[in-house]
Amino acid sequence: MTNPPDGPWYKDGLRFSCTQCGNCCTGGPGAVWYTDEEGHAMASALGVTDEEFTARFTREITKRRSLNETETVHGFDCVFLDRTSQPGRALCRVYLARPVQCRTWPFWPENLRTPQDWKGAKSRTPCPGMDQGKLIPIEEIRILRDRDAADNESAPW
Repeated sequence: MTNPPDGPWYKDGLRFSCTQCGNCCTGGPGAVWYTDEEGHAMASALGVTDEEFTARFTREITKRRSLNETETVHGFDCVFLDRTSQPGRALCRVYLARPVQCRTWPFWPENLRTPQDWKGAKSRTPCPGMDQGKLIPIEEIRILRDRDAADNESAPW
């Protein structure tokens, strides 16, 4: 990613606070990638073996594993999205062990290319936490962006 001499368009940081709406965990059919280490952490968080985790909660897509989805009135929810235990909130059942892809939202490289890409992600998701709440400094954004980019580089395609 090439930045202008005075830095990227988000050089002053971006605001983001998760509202626990679940919108980033649902939508059209897709994939939530995870590594073996992340799978082990999620299995441990659920109290199941790695084999049981893989069999019950994941599927293979193009030689890589993705978390399963459940079709709901909201779209295709991540298998770990819990909309019932706390009404009005959508919670992740494996939040502390969630994959990099989830940890780095919305600071994905494709969302940070231009202000229009950021606005597009905000409206497509739709994510009420984008441009709201805590100011995330550029240093933290770069770390999250680069973690997601590295995760995508390990994809088999």
